[in-house]
Amino acid sequence: MNRLERIQRSLTKKTAPKFEIGDTVRVHVKVVEGEKERIQVYEGTVIARKGTLNSETFTVRKLSYNVGVERTFPIHSPNVAKIDVVRQGRVRRAKLYYLRTKKGKFAKVEDREFKVESKAQTAAKLEAATAAAAKA
Repeated sequence: MNRLERIQRSLTKKTAPKFEIGDTVRVHVKVVEGEKERIQVYEGTVIARKGTLNSETFTVRKLSYNVGVERTFPIHSPNVAKIDVVRQGRVRRAKLYYLRTKKGKFAKVEDREFKVESKAQTAAKLEAATAAAAKA
């Protein structure tokens, strides 16, 4: 690891938020107005994510008064206070730039559904599979 990589690793946040493309996120951004500092919330769909280490960025798109607004945030910036995942979207693309041309309900992203299994259920399935394999 060279000197540049060490500097980049030292500038990354220790707890990077877990979100994917297609998720609806709520980004809390620190905004400085004069001498006062406040937190502004920006909510929208993640349409792109690029970069590595401390230079990683993501683009969020939202509709504001029927006008599409996109904003790019650095993940490890001190100005990004926190990122909340509101909904998890189901997409099959790495970049969702096609949403720029869609309108209305066609610009929505499907929800991702998960089956929640306990560790005991997965262990029981694994044991049943190994027992069946042993008999064969």
